[in-house]
Amino acid sequence: MVDASDNFATRYAANAACLRARTPLVSGAVIRMEGQVMVLPFDRSDFGACYRCTYREPPDTEDTERCSVTGVLGPAAGMIGTTLAAEAIKRLAGIDEGLAGRLLLVDALTMDFRTIRLARDLECPACSAFQPASSGD
Repeated sequence: MVDASDNFATRYAANAACLRARTPLVSGAVIRMEGQVMVLPFDRSDFGACYRCTYREPPDTEDTERCSVTGVLGPAAGMIGTTLAAEAIKRLAGIDEGLAGRLLLVDALTMDFRTIRLARDLECPACSAFQPASSGD
């Protein structure tokens, strides 16, 4: 599943649905000149972190920046959208390389790209109850 939604409720719902279905989640977001993409390989026995492991609680709605207020640089959205598409195609093709289990952070102002390996939170309310799938799954 590809999630490019603009709100946390939808991102958490997509995370929960993909986790239950053991379907990979390719998630991305953009605001101002910054963006991020993560691939959560829930179809693997060692899927690692889920979205809620990384973003435990949604920000307070009063503190949440809105694109309608802060804006989005079109090319930043294009960079993130292209990355989402590439990662989704790789997952569909069975290519396990790339961002699986990692978060890509993109700053289009400085053109800095960073990746962070995602760590599973053993007390995560979304995935802590899920046991890794056996290698026969």
